[in-house]
Amino acid sequence: MRLCFLVEEQYRHDGMPVEVMRQLSAWGHRVDVLRPGSSLVPVSEVVRAGSHDAWVLKTVSGGPGLTLLEAAAAVGLTTVNDARAIRGVRDKALAAAIGRSRGLPVPVTYAAARWAMFTEIPAAEFPLVVKPADGSSGRGVHLVPTPERLVEMAAERRDEGLLIAQPYVPNEGTDLKVYSVAGELYATERRSPLHPDRTPPERRVDLTREVAAIAARVGEVYGLDLFGLDVLLGPDGPVVVDVNDFPSFRQVPDAAARVARAVLRLARGGAAGPPAMPLPAPARLPAQIPVPAGEER
Repeated sequence: MRLCFLVEEQYRHDGMPVEVMRQLSAWGHRVDVLRPGSSLVPVSEVVRAGSHDAWVLKTVSGGPGLTLLEAAAAVGLTTVNDARAIRGVRDKALAAAIGRSRGLPVPVTYAAARWAMFTEIPAAEFPLVVKPADGSSGRGVHLVPTPERLVEMAAERRDEGLLIAQPYVPNEGTDLKVYSVAGELYATERRSPLHPDRTPPERRVDLTREVAAIAARVGEVYGLDLFGLDVLLGPDGPVVVDVNDFPSFRQVPDAAARVARAVLRLARGGAAGPPAMPLPAPARLPAQIPVPAGEER
């Protein structure tokens, strides 16, 4: 198969997707790499029907790679994940609206173009977590304890793009990161970016039935096959605070081979579920990918 990976400079030497690309090449597949953030791309020539069996995106949320992926989808090429599904989770305000409308345990979410607008949020909602709607990797996440502190922060900060604010979910200082590799689920516990000194580093944990069901439902709601979600175990149960369309898959055993097999399967059969936009009826996640004794070619 011939595959095109869209990879920004930030991930040029990252294990994910570099090891996946190496694995696919070792299995005899052709892997082309485009770096949309640091090179001139002849988009009208590169993105054409029949150019590749599938396109795979690994870029930051606000990067230019998604436009290229959407162009590939527009000419009928298979994308991993579905390009419209990726758009639906990379905008955190949009993702929150979709999730709550479909019954996922997503916090009440406010959106604003300026920090000062959040001063209209009732005091009972504080503390607040404020972050960019297009953020990733914990960038720009702030815990705002009181309305008074919000006023101070609004005066200190420059407004840059759309922001979201959500009531803080009380927790023990850890996040659950759940990874889905085309239906196979794995979980790790890690330090919360809001409590960097409180808890031990990342480690594998077992998934409860409740969290596993939520993770499966996330894949259905957003139309994703490869994804991660951040879950907080709050006093009222698990809460989904973020969804990532192509995470690091840290702590997933044999991650490169598992993700590579998932990419091949999706390239051969297309996306397992319908796109997230417009809102689809619930889709069935693909069956688990078997781990064969030998390498797949």
